[in-house]
Amino acid sequence: MRNIKTVFFILSAIAVTNILSGCAANTSKSESSASNAATAIAPGMNSQGEVVDSKLVEGEHGQKIKGLGDWEGEITGKPAPGSQFKKLQIGMSTRQVLDLIGQPSDQGAYMTGKAFIPFYFGSDRHRYEMVYKNQGRLVFAGGSVGDFISGNLIWIIHNPKESGYR
Repeated sequence: MRNIKTVFFILSAIAVTNILSGCAANTSKSESSASNAATAIAPGMNSQGEVVDSKLVEGEHGQKIKGLGDWEGEITGKPAPGSQFKKLQIGMSTRQVLDLIGQPSDQGAYMTGKAFIPFYFGSDRHRYEMVYKNQGRLVFAGGSVGDFISGNLIWIIHNPKESGYR
């Protein structure tokens, strides 16, 4: 029994040492990648901050905005001259957007990770995306449980070369 405890202790010590050395290695990698991230070009964008491929764009690379009803959102890219998106504000409802700029070229919905949280009844359990040819994309946070037709605008992606299809 004493030999088993000794072996267990040695294996535990080795595991802790490996974990700590791995954390130290990851820290130096993350520090260097953080400095590279400041100079790197975001996915789906060019060096001038324009969106070139809306499908590849990731959040957290645009301008953070606090909009209507205290909704927080993001605006990515630069609008095309004469873009209808200039009329929009973060926090607008789906209906308000449609009334202002009309029907999209394409649209679709997807679930977020919040949909899988037990007993979560808040908003953003699903997202609704509208695509407008030669203008970009709009992403809406879906309503709470039982509210499948409304949503609020949380992300405007300007792309003057948008194909119009998801």
